Amino acid sequence: MSTCNGCNCGDGCENKDEAQKFNEQASSAKKRFVSENPGRDVQRVGTARFIGQDPYKIHNPVWAVTGSLGDSQCYVGVTQKVRAIQAALSARIWKEDLPIRLLLPAYTIGVSDGQLNGTPEMRFSLIGREVTNDAIDIHLNGSNVKGVISVVACDKPPVGTLAAILEHNEPAVILSDGPIRPGIDPETHERIDIVTAFQVAGDPSQDKKDRVALNACCGQGSCGGMFTYNTMQSFIAVLGMEPLHMVAPASDDKRRLQEFPDQLIDCLLTMTEKGIKPRDIVTPTSLRNALITAIAMGGSTNVVLHSVEIARAAGIDLWKEVMSQEEFNELSRKVPVLIDARPFGRYSMVDIDEKGGLQVIVKELLDAGYLDGSTITCTGETLAEQVKRLNPPAPDHEVIYSVKKPFKPTGGLRLLHGNLAPEGGAVIKVAGVEGGLENNVFKGRARVFDSEQALLKALAETPDIFEDRDMVVIRYLGPRGAPGMPELLDPTSRITALCRQKDITIALMTDARFSGGSVGLVIGHVGPEAYLGGPIALIEDGDEIVVDLNNDTLDCTELADPATYKKREKAWKEAVKKNGGVHPSVAPVTNRLLKRMRATARPALGGAGMEY
Repeated sequence: MSTCNGCNCGDGCENKDEAQKFNEQASSAKKRFVSENPGRDVQRVGTARFIGQDPYKIHNPVWAVTGSLGDSQCYVGVTQKVRAIQAALSARIWKEDLPIRLLLPAYTIGVSDGQLNGTPEMRFSLIGREVTNDAIDIHLNGSNVKGVISVVACDKPPVGTLAAILEHNEPAVILSDGPIRPGIDPETHERIDIVTAFQVAGDPSQDKKDRVALNACCGQGSCGGMFTYNTMQSFIAVLGMEPLHMVAPASDDKRRLQEFPDQLIDCLLTMTEKGIKPRDIVTPTSLRNALITAIAMGGSTNVVLHSVEIARAAGIDLWKEVMSQEEFNELSRKVPVLIDARPFGRYSMVDIDEKGGLQVIVKELLDAGYLDGSTITCTGETLAEQVKRLNPPAPDHEVIYSVKKPFKPTGGLRLLHGNLAPEGGAVIKVAGVEGGLENNVFKGRARVFDSEQALLKALAETPDIFEDRDMVVIRYLGPRGAPGMPELLDPTSRITALCRQKDITIALMTDARFSGGSVGLVIGHVGPEAYLGGPIALIEDGDEIVVDLNNDTLDCTELADPATYKKREKAWKEAVKKNGGVHPSVAPVTNRLLKRMRATARPALGGAGMEY
């Protein structure tokens, strides 16, 4: 079977026909205006004139520029990039007489994880991914968009945007707005960031807390460490939906306004001319590449949720068609961590950019045979061809390390199974573990909390109750329980600070999720979640919890006894029955979005998104 212009389809595919039609239109400069329905055309004419476009092109294929907006510095640089891309695209349409109808830019709404962590409003964070998907879906399908450049910020809008792009499956390219530069403590002159700020919440010095709050995040851009934002932007670029060299530069880097807009347009033109669609780019092989890169960068645990959702949008079952949980763990044992980056290291994404960018890491993994370089990308090149053209430098062994001399010998993520996670999928960021393991095993006593607020109150008011080898359990915060599966950066940061202060280990497990900035012996995505009566709902104070990273297991010793399990399960079900079908520890919801999430959310292993 032959292929058409770089896509993975066969002869006679619609990609080829559409590409040929576009190329024929592009070769004809003749103007001809025919209006079969003036009622529909009149607003298109008016819009074209308003934005300085040729009204004679309103019947040509539609191209669009989108952006994500929100309530923090993560988003403040987005409109700049959108305007620059829109202006560059408008100029190219005139200069090259491209057969394109250009739309006004459209924006989606996101929330700030940093501002919401530790509050009930954090439940809306993951829902923002779903709302972004819906909003982009309306725009792309309602306007019959045939080409889009999307500027994204924070960590949920990029995934929601890409999901909608994959579902629509027309030429598209993504630009990350870029990371924020680290802040500086004016007294100590140390680098500080948002994770620093969360970790000093329990510090007795009000002056220190004030200094960090005023100086940690002074610029524009999304979180700068290897937190969820940079994990997912690196993931999307290795997938092939964003040029590799555009990920690492800071949000305020001049290249994002002066060079990248035309390069993105070139990508979109190439995809259109060659008939390359997003689903030609996002394949089981490219998803595997992206997951391996996330492991090698010590990426956020959220990649486990988001990769499943991206795969779903591309029509792929990640755990069946890309890799099993067992293979994921084997890769994490084999693939080393190649960067010294926050939160488990010292540096930020802008430092990675100064040392050559994401392409340095990808080249290392390609040369070591961990990645398949044959996958097609938005540039029209294969992954290997794109890296070769970029010609990255060798690792500097201060910020970026080589496979032969890595920063950490094994990868950053691991999936756990056991009687607390019978379906697997509980995730731990091994790269972030700071202690507490003896021969790769942790044994601790359960200290149970049925809400995040109860735990935060205990950490703030009675921190001395926490002891070495406690396993804090926070539950009823899963995709349906919270609902919305909030991330727990506030409690994990306070626990990390307490552990460092007392030189002890306090572990944490939850059916919620974590920020990419969380460190310590923390385990998330435990399922089935407590709301559904999963084993995590049956844990009691004092139970022995065993984490075994030799066998990738998570178990409660008491629940291994069938009689004990049945007794506790019966009591839980009786409490649910008496409370009208919902356990009394579950928070009530009245908001439309929260109700929708509670009624339809998939489990964490399924991406924790809303069902259709």
